[in-house]
Amino acid sequence: MAGVFITFEGGEGCGKSFQSRALVRRLTGMGLAVLSLHEPGGTRLGRAVSYWLKWNRTTHLPPLTELLLFNASRSLLVADVIRPALADGKVVICDRFADSTIAYQGYGRGLAFAAVRHTCDLATDGLKPALTFLLDIPVEEGLRRKARMRAQADRFEQETIAFHQRIREGYLEMALEEPGRWVVIDGTQSKQKVRRDVWHHVSDLLAR
Repeated sequence: MAGVFITFEGGEGCGKSFQSRALVRRLTGMGLAVLSLHEPGGTRLGRAVSYWLKWNRTTHLPPLTELLLFNASRSLLVADVIRPALADGKVVICDRFADSTIAYQGYGRGLAFAAVRHTCDLATDGLKPALTFLLDIPVEEGLRRKARMRAQADRFEQETIAFHQRIREGYLEMALEEPGRWVVIDGTQSKQKVRRDVWHHVSDLLAR
């Protein structure tokens, strides 16, 4: 089987990490070769970038710096990890990818979309997922979920409701622009119902 690239997207607390892990377990249980990733991460550089972007409290990071750091990490991840895995026929499941940067730094921070998209295209070398799940959830509910999960919020979780609302609206707009790739799922449903919805679309993709 040729390699398949699937991503999960959504705002804070939408449940995408839980669902991506659940999908990885199911596919692995079927005997498929699966690679589970999250962004930023997956490489030594990615882990360092993740700390600076999410947990650094001492250095101010302007939106353009965020854009470049995310894409520096992504470029290495694509070249050294994702493309080789796809070439080996693996199913690659990634918790966030370039669409997150368009949502957060484009819609959320207000950077010029042309610049954001061009930088992401350079970093991904044109690689796009075959399927992207958007777990959509009201902003307030997502932030409440995150607050219950851990005591300390990261830099993005600490942003205003308006910031997160722009991100949600951006995701929904992107999904409308590419209906062939995006699947929007109501993230307020039970975990079991979301998992069944995800599997319906993944099994169809694998069958094709």
